[in-house]
Amino acid sequence: MIRIIAERSGDQKAITQINDLAFKGDNESRLVNAIRNSELFVPELSLVAEADGELIGHILFSIVHIKSGEDEIPTLALAPMAVVPEHQNRGVGSLLVDEGLKRAKDQGFGHAVVLGHPEFYPKFGFVPAITKGIEAPFPVPDEVFMALEIKEGSLDHIKGKIVYPPAFDTVS
Repeated sequence: MIRIIAERSGDQKAITQINDLAFKGDNESRLVNAIRNSELFVPELSLVAEADGELIGHILFSIVHIKSGEDEIPTLALAPMAVVPEHQNRGVGSLLVDEGLKRAKDQGFGHAVVLGHPEFYPKFGFVPAITKGIEAPFPVPDEVFMALEIKEGSLDHIKGKIVYPPAFDTVS
């Protein structure tokens, strides 16, 4: 049985290992640590997947902004999401995304963006961000930079470009 729970104070080392194994390097674990140490960290949206007392997955949603004219509108970025290789393709990632989005809605967030696999994230409602008037801050194919209205219609009157905070510079 897999439980999805909020990150606990002693989980940081395991979260680093999960990300390093899943991504075959330390860029994402450095990103997680940089976000965790920033004002844009939302502790309730750093979740781990636990199976038989072992942490096997992690997902992080943090605050980024949509630059719309002179306004900067807070939104969530889903980054990163990782599952240790031996547990991939078994639904762990889907459980993490589902629970993360549920908790984001419960926290009152209206929308989120993700840079990710176009065959995975659409099953949760993500669509190319450009179709919602949201631009990526860097050149990427439209199908990999996606947005989701957690609250229906929440992006109807928002147009602009995502601005990632300095923490994201750790993976650039």
